[in-house]
Amino acid sequence: MDRRVVITGIGLYSSIGNGKKEVLDSLRKGKSGIVYDKAREEIGYRSCLTGMVEDPDLKPYLSRRERIGMHQPAMFAYMSTMEAMEQAKLDIDFLKKNETGIIYGNDSTAGAVINTIDKLRDRGDTTLIGSGDIFQNMNCTVNMSLSTIYKLKGINITLSAACASGSHSIGMGYLLIKQGLQERVVCGGAQEINVYSMASFDGLGAFSIGHDAPTKASKPFDANRDGLIPSGGAATLIIESLESAEKRGAPILGEILGYGFSSNGDHISNPNFDGQYRSLKMSLEQAGVSAKSIDYVNAHATSTPVGDSMEAQAIHSILGSDVPVSSTKSMTGHECWMAGASEVAYSILMMQNDFIAPNINFENPDEDSKKINVIPEFKEKKIDTFLSNSFGFGGTNSSLIVKKFVK
Repeated sequence: MDRRVVITGIGLYSSIGNGKKEVLDSLRKGKSGIVYDKAREEIGYRSCLTGMVEDPDLKPYLSRRERIGMHQPAMFAYMSTMEAMEQAKLDIDFLKKNETGIIYGNDSTAGAVINTIDKLRDRGDTTLIGSGDIFQNMNCTVNMSLSTIYKLKGINITLSAACASGSHSIGMGYLLIKQGLQERVVCGGAQEINVYSMASFDGLGAFSIGHDAPTKASKPFDANRDGLIPSGGAATLIIESLESAEKRGAPILGEILGYGFSSNGDHISNPNFDGQYRSLKMSLEQAGVSAKSIDYVNAHATSTPVGDSMEAQAIHSILGSDVPVSSTKSMTGHECWMAGASEVAYSILMMQNDFIAPNINFENPDEDSKKINVIPEFKEKKIDTFLSNSFGFGGTNSSLIVKKFVK
């Protein structure tokens, strides 16, 4: 079986907007979501910059029993999933009766684990911790919460693959639907934003310290970049077979054509040209399209010196010099486990509205980025097919190709 796989709903809860409408406006304007976080300074962070995402108030939507097991990733993911479900015309009555899976990217619940240990130390009795903490502490907190809230009956797994988690979740959902094993899958990625979540990462010295101008500190591909900025939130995509979408009369936002993946098999944290090259090449081959068919690349580029250079080399080697490239991380910061899903959603908004969001803060190309077509300002552009890259620690790579739907 080789079925067509389409996207019928997207939802976003991001540092650049709560919901698609706000996010679209930010993408058009090149609006940054980066702030200086005083709490990070007080706890001892080297870099106090972050993409800020507020905790949502879920009381209007969920009962206390439903909320009790939800830590930040699950809270953020509920907000994005609620929006995606609405656009896809899915409700709980339908989901109860029709098998729907969930594959969600998430790789940490540091804040919840630390809060639980603090309770134990304070109370000296595990029975006084509270029944909801176990569900908040687990990386599958998003899946556990969403699958029970929405009565999902299909596959139910959390995908943990560092900063490619959200992208791989879409890719794996795509393969299951393509092979006829699922009709539809809720996919996405979520990233916690509390002060505990990135403490060890901050200690590596990989974060920007551009404290004097937070909104200008994330500068992918620019020669003067000094590190990434952590961010978070959640992004949800509803993907399903074309037959299912048409039968339900669901809106079709795009079609997933290809999924490329690879492992560097090398250093645990340093990026690798060969692994990225193979992921990009595989996505084109699997999609059955040529390099010239790609109208836009949403780059992984996080604003680190080595990572951006490796990706620029890979893009140039596979796609050449002309294809427009931008990294929305210049506005959002690095959304980590969420990024692979959110950047597909951001790109769908661009595709629907005929523009390319700018790679803000790009002023001075280096020897690698000058070889590719980085877009520093808002650009009107018809996009029929885009490619989105996501790479992560451990050498995990994912590349997705999405096309405007044509019957």
